[in-house]
Amino acid sequence: MEQKELERFKQMLEVKRDEIQSEAERSLTELVDQAGSIPDPNDRASAEADRSFELRIRERERKLLPKIEAALERIKDGSFGQCEDCGCEIGMKRLEARPVTSLCIDCKTLQEKNEKGHGAE
Repeated sequence: MEQKELERFKQMLEVKRDEIQSEAERSLTELVDQAGSIPDPNDRASAEADRSFELRIRERERKLLPKIEAALERIKDGSFGQCEDCGCEIGMKRLEARPVTSLCIDCKTLQEKNEKGHGAE
């Protein structure tokens, strides 16, 4: 992969990491600010549903952060864009769609089939 492309992916990953971190800070501030009592039960239920949804999103993003850091590390060590299972090059379309990926589409498909097979037992 060309250095220009690596820089573009690095910037994309760093921007996403910064967005996640700032959104987490914003959410925390909002949750603390909304901690006051809401007298109307319907409003309270609606606010609780909104908080629950927000926390689920933040949890997903929290799980994405280590993947972003790992992808940035692969850019540094020169292994970004190579499948960690088979060593083949990961397609550019796949990297564009999911820059944190460490598996080519074939290995990821196989991994998912194996996970489904073990989950059915």
